[in-house]
Amino acid sequence: MTIDFLVQEALKEDMPTGDITTESLLIKNKFGIASLIAKEDLVLSGTEFFEKTVLSLDPQAEVKWYFKDSELVLNGQEVCQISGDQVQLLKAERVGLNFLGPLSGIATLTRLFVNETKGTQTKILDTRKTFPLYREWQKKAVRDGGGQNHRINLSDGILAKENHFEMAGGFVNGLKTLQNSGQKFEVEVTNLEELKLAIEYGAYRVMLDNMTNDEMKEALELIPSAIETEASGNMKLDRIASVAALGVDFISVGALTHSAPCADLSLLFHLKKES
Repeated sequence: MTIDFLVQEALKEDMPTGDITTESLLIKNKFGIASLIAKEDLVLSGTEFFEKTVLSLDPQAEVKWYFKDSELVLNGQEVCQISGDQVQLLKAERVGLNFLGPLSGIATLTRLFVNETKGTQTKILDTRKTFPLYREWQKKAVRDGGGQNHRINLSDGILAKENHFEMAGGFVNGLKTLQNSGQKFEVEVTNLEELKLAIEYGAYRVMLDNMTNDEMKEALELIPSAIETEASGNMKLDRIASVAALGVDFISVGALTHSAPCADLSLLFHLKKES
């Protein structure tokens, strides 16, 4: 799917038979400007969605951005200014913000997590816990926030977890099969015994899942420097700094995409007075 397709479908969803409020008020074309204002500190993401929504209804509109994706916008700052038919912008407003708010929310939350890793080697990763069909743009929002993307989909890399090993005849049998595949693979481990086996059978990265900080510290002492390390599970914002200080390479956080609050932005209309 493309942004253009998603915008068109979203507009159809919001106006299946038109905007009956505006039409009932007999409002004609009114030209002027509108300002998109940040109602909180946020990291911007999704500007292309917002602009395409506006231009879909008013191709002659002009959108002037004062910030771009990945940039920090402070509460009260003007994000962009739109000049054009305000009747069409009124129709586009909610759909545009429905794209821009959630994506900026992901970028903003990601930036908070990334800030907790400053001074360490640790990188913040997202997961596949995304809204169906919006993964590409949610993962871009993570990058806009300073995070990195884990594998994009199931075709993008091998990550063997508990249920995989259960169906593969057990942990050791699954590791042997992965080793014989000749492909790079990551393994989720929950204890030191599993960790030692994952190292033995050649995992290129180990995911330390739902371990305490003390358990991770002990695990990291066993892992050769050539093997990448990833902490996962119960990675709350207030815990990130302490986990990063342990020296893990990555921390994966599902909440970046499945629990980010919507960033608060609003449009202020300034109609030109008729002469």
